[in-house]
Amino acid sequence: QVQLVESGGGLVQAGGSLRLSCAASGRTFTSLGMGWFRQAPGKERECVAAISRSGASTYYADSVKDRFTVSRDNNKNTVYLQMNYLKPEDTAVYYCAAGGRLGWMEVTGRERPYDYWGPGTQVTVSS
Repeated sequence: QVQLVESGGGLVQAGGSLRLSCAASGRTFTSLGMGWFRQAPGKERECVAAISRSGASTYYADSVKDRFTVSRDNNKNTVYLQMNYLKPEDTAVYYCAAGGRLGWMEVTGRERPYDYWGPGTQVTVSS
């Protein structure tokens, strides 16, 4: 069983930055493709970024391209989401997810391939 724990959320003013971290345990980290999802009140959960097992392939939602950067440190079993130029519409609960069936270079923003989910961390951006 994979355990995921997010950290780094909080309250920030518009235009500011936050870095989310997600520590994984319970399985060899390089066997897991990783994704960051978010869900705002009254909205469906969406993938904002994802990274392949190798770290060489990434995916970004159009709404966060050029503002968010996903990365992973396979030595620390951790995936990161650097969020810059935050906007009020980025306010949401952010979830880390891991998929154990993804190929070495495969990356996806679909939910189905992700088997494991963290409890989420709140990000609030004030205007």
